[in-house]
Parts: sequence; structure tokens; C-alpha cells
Amino acid sequence: ACFLQGAAGILCYVGAYVFITYDDYDHFFEDVYTLIPAVVIIAVGALLFIIGLIGCCATIRESRCGLATFVIILLLVFVTEVVVVVLGYIYRAKVENEVDRSIQKVYKTYNGTNPDAASRAIDYVQRQLHCCGIHNYSDWENTDWFKETKNQSVPLSCCRETAGSCNGSLAHPSDLYAEGCEALVVKKLQEIMMHVIWAALAFAAIQLLGMLCACIVLCRRSRDPAYELLITGGTYA
Repeated sequence: ACFLQGAAGILCYVGAYVFITYDDYDHFFEDVYTLIPAVVIIAVGALLFIIGLIGCCATIRESRCGLATFVIILLLVFVTEVVVVVLGYIYRAKVENEVDRSIQKVYKTYNGTNPDAASRAIDYVQRQLHCCGIHNYSDWENTDWFKETKNQSVPLSCCRETAGSCNGSLAHPSDLYAEGCEALVVKKLQEIMMHVIWAALAFAAIQLLGMLCACIVLCRRSRDPAYELLITGGTYA
């Protein structure tokens, strides 16, 4: 039972990781309900810490009532984690449509001169994921920013790390990242959701083991006549 406290810490870490990573990509994904699995998994992590304390105390004191409560709470948390897995798969399937709907608007409003949060998010994603444009660098030609600057250049965030003298000019496409960002953003967000799904599945399995161990202890105590006489105040010869 005591290992659940360690599991709780890991679950909270996974949930926090999802929140932090999502913040870097939130301009490309408007459906905040996608964070529900992360919220639930953090709440489950906090609850598991408390459950671990209950389980430890119940095991040490050999309390049947405490162990029974421990099993019931673990069962409820197990059901919650199954719900997290289901929600994770549902929202993972929605990622592609959400990104496709949002990324067009974000690129259209890009402002490299006085960058706002959305513009900084585009530059961040292009540098981090090594991509340029929605499908490729030619997408920049259709943006208002490209037409207003009239210098036939894309943002410097499109420049390959190995291209030292790159100024974003379309005259030197070999200096630019060739892959578009949409597919990579979708892949990244789906990976984030898979972290939640795998964490929920792993700890659901751990909880099953915890429930099984607690049930075994309960069965042994209920069949032990010496234990029964002890708790009823009798004697055993």
C-alpha cells in the first residue's frame, strides 16, 4: 500500500507535464476540454497519496475496517482511471481536426514585427519542431504578413540550425525547414495525450495489484481463529 504514495507523485508529474507542454501549443488547439484527463490524473495522484497513507496504517494495525475502506476507495479510483483512458482516446482522436481548424487562423494573424502571443507561439513551434508553414514553407506566401513585408522571406524561425547565413529568403529554400508544422503539432499533441493514457493504464494495473493484496490480507484475517478471538477479547489455547 505504501508504494501508492510514490505512484501518486509520478501521476502528478505526468499531469503537470501535460499542462506545461500544452501551454506551448494551446494556440493551435482551442478545445480546453482536452485538459480534463490531465486534471483528473493530477486529482487521482493527490488522492492516491492519501489512500497510500490509509493503506499503510490499515496494514500496520491489521485493521479489517481500514483495509476494506482501502479496497473500496482503490476501486473507485480504478474506475476513474478507466474514465481517463477513455477520455484520452476520445480527445486524441479529435486532435487532428482541432489543429486543422485552428492553425490556419494562427498563421493568418502572424505578426513578425510586433509579435503577440500567437506569433511567438508560431516561432517557438517552428524552432522546436524544425518545421515551416502549415504544410511547407510556401504556405507563408498566402499570409498577410508575407504580403505586407514584400521581401520574399519567411520568418527566421524557419531557418535550419545548420544554415548559418539564413535570412529566411525563399530564394534559398535549402536553408529552410521543408516539413510543415501541422502534422508535427498533431503528432506532438497526440504524444502528450498518450502519456496520460499510458500513465492511467499503468497505475490502474498497480491499483488492481493493491486491491488484490488487500483482499488476500482480509481473507487471511477472517479465517484466522486466533485473530478473531483476539479482536473479540477471547482466549485461544
